[in-house]
Order: sequence, then structure tokens, then C-alpha cells
Amino acid sequence: MALEWLSNANAKPVCTSEDCYFMEIVDPVTLEPVPDGEIGELVLTTLDREAMPIIRYRTRDLTRIIAEPCACGRTSRRIDRIKGRSDDMFIIKGCNVFPIQIERILMKISEIGSDYLIMLDSNDEGDYMTVQAELKPESFSDEYKSLERLRKKIASDIRDEVQVTPVVNLVAPGALPKNEGKAVRVNDLRKN
Repeated sequence: MALEWLSNANAKPVCTSEDCYFMEIVDPVTLEPVPDGEIGELVLTTLDREAMPIIRYRTRDLTRIIAEPCACGRTSRRIDRIKGRSDDMFIIKGCNVFPIQIERILMKISEIGSDYLIMLDSNDEGDYMTVQAELKPESFSDEYKSLERLRKKIASDIRDEVQVTPVVNLVAPGALPKNEGKAVRVNDLRKN
């Protein structure tokens, strides 16, 4: 079942056809339903397919249901834009973190390029997160004070978003490893 119409990150909330689909938002860990307005995993059941119905299909997309009527006049519940994927989530220091949350912060900063890597590791004090972000060529310099200020801003913005303070390393353009196909954004080195 293709859900491309739901995954455009710039899209506005989607008006749905509730006579064709039954939508649920569930906690991705417990699979218990969450109230309208809370973020969880979208689960769909088709209501109008007889030959091959889909029953409680876990999309792995994180979103929420907006119950208020749409400005266009429709009164059906709407799906907010997709916030991330439940299968990309990792837990650090008791907090659920989605790589898309960190990516959104980094992409708003003009000095940062498009490559980053989230590294998870542990030591005697517990788990910790390191975010390595490539600088754009025009932003890469030896001026320590401005880079330190940028590093602290990124760490603060990430802490405000995910409730975990990362170690932030700003690296030279092209310094992070490149992979063919889908980019690897999380490297979990913790001992399980």
C-alpha cells in the first residue's frame, strides 16, 4: 500500500476519507491507542476492499490525528504531516529520539552541510550521544570562537528538542564516511 501522499515533509495535514480507511494512532512500543492529538504510529485498516483487505497495517510512520474540522470545510479527522519513522527511533537515557528531529535542527543552520552522523556509545557513566555534523566549505575555518559558539548552539537546540544533551563535533566537509544507497545516520556502538 503506497502512502507517498502522507510522507511529504512539507505537506499540510491531509484530509482523509474516513469511509475508506479506519485510522488509529498507537504507541509504537506498547501498541496501545493514544488520544487524538498525540504523536504515535499510524495504523490503517481498509473498509472498502473486499478481495484483499488490509487489517491494522502498521505503517511505521509517526504522526498524529487532528480532530478539528479543516479550513476547507471537511469535518473528517485529518492526519498531520509525518514526523518520522518508528523503526528509526532509538532510546537514550530513557528518551525516545528520532533521527529526523536532529536532522531538522541541523538543516536549519546555514553553516552546516547535508551530512551528519549520530553515534551512540556507553562508558562507566552510562549511554551518551555524539552528533558529528559536516560544515559547508565556506563555513569551515580555523576561527575557534565562532565554531565553539556554533557547537554550543547546536547542542542546546538538540537538548531542547530531545531532552538529551549530545556531544557535538563539527567536522570538515567530506570528513564523514559516504555509503551507497540509503545514508547511514545512526551508528549504535552500545553494548546490548
